[in-house]
Amino acid sequence: MDRLSFAPAGRPNARRILLLAAPWVLAFLLPLAADDVTTGNLAYCLVWAFTALGLALMWGHGGILSFGQTAFFGISGYTYGIVTLNYGEAWTSSWGGLLVGLAASIVVAFLLGYMIFYGKIRGVFIGILTLSVTLVLETFMAQTAGPQWAVGEARLNGFNGMSGMPPLAVPWPGDPIFIEGNAFYYLVLAMLAIAYVLSRRMLHSPFGLSLAAIRENPQRAEMLGIDIRKHQMLVFVAGCGLAGLSGALYTIWGSYITPSSMGLTAAAMPVIWVATAGRKSLGGVIVGTAILVWLSQSLAIYGSQYALILMGAILLFVVLAAPEGLLPGVLKHARRLGALAGRKPAPAPGTGQGRQS
Repeated sequence: MDRLSFAPAGRPNARRILLLAAPWVLAFLLPLAADDVTTGNLAYCLVWAFTALGLALMWGHGGILSFGQTAFFGISGYTYGIVTLNYGEAWTSSWGGLLVGLAASIVVAFLLGYMIFYGKIRGVFIGILTLSVTLVLETFMAQTAGPQWAVGEARLNGFNGMSGMPPLAVPWPGDPIFIEGNAFYYLVLAMLAIAYVLSRRMLHSPFGLSLAAIRENPQRAEMLGIDIRKHQMLVFVAGCGLAGLSGALYTIWGSYITPSSMGLTAAAMPVIWVATAGRKSLGGVIVGTAILVWLSQSLAIYGSQYALILMGAILLFVVLAAPEGLLPGVLKHARRLGALAGRKPAPAPGTGQGRQS
C-alpha cells in the first residue's frame, strides 16, 4: 500500500498512485456492502489506526520506542467525557470536547517529551519511562471509584470507567444531528486520510530528512548541526497527539472509556501492530492495524486469551522471520519475483548471434 514509504519522494506514476488509492477506495466502498453492525466494527478498527500511525512516526522514523500511546489515548478519552458530561449534547460541546481532549494529550506529551529528551533519557529507558507513566495512570484511574472523584457532573467511576458520553453532532434547525453509524465511519476515514497525508508530507520535508539522519546516526547528525532533542520531541508530540485523537474517537464510538484501555496489555498492542505491519510503512501500519484489530475482536468472542495468543504468535514470527514487518516483506518478495519473471532467459550456448563468416 505504501510504496512511497520505501523510496524517496519523487514524481508519482500511475502505478504508485493506484497502489496508494486502492485501499482508500476499498475502505470507502465497504459500508455500501455491509450492515450497520459491520460498519461500526470497521470504524472501531480504524479508530485504533491513529494510535499505531503515531507510534510508526516515533518508532519507525524517529527511532523512539514508546509504550505510552495508550496513556495519551486515555487522557484524551477521559477529557472528552468530562467536557461533554458537563456541558451537554450541544454540537459545540461535543466538538469542543474533541478539541480539548486532543489539546490535553498534546500538552502532556510536550511536558513528558521535554523531560525525556532534554533530560537526555535515551534508548530502552524511554520505553521503560513511558510504560511506567501508562501503568501509573491506569492504576490511578482504577482507584477513583468514590463519589469524591468527580469533575463537575462527570464521575470517574474507577475501574468501571465513564459512560454515557454523547456523540459528535452537527448544527441543524431544531435539534442537532448526531454523527453515528455510516456518518461516523466516514468521518473517521476522512480524519485518518488527512493524518496519513500530513504524516507523509512531514516525513518527506526537511524535518523528516533530519529525523532520518538522527535515526540512522545520532552522533553524525549532531555534528552536522541538527538539534536532536528538538526533532525527537516534536515527533514524539505528534505521535502522542495521534494517540490522543484515537482515544477521543474511541470514547465517541462507544460512549465509554475505562482504565483497562491504558493497562499493560493495551500498551503492548500498538507495538505488536506496528512491528507486524512494518514500522517504516505508514500505509502498511494502517492496513495491518485494522486487520489485526479485526482478528482480535473476532477471536475475543470465544475468549480474550485466544486473541492474546494469536498476537503473541504473530509477534514471535515477525521477530524471527520478518523483522522489517510482514507487509514490507511480502512486497519485497513480490517485487523480487516480478523482477525474476520479467527477466529474459539467457540464450543457450551455440544459439546466440556470432560473427558471420
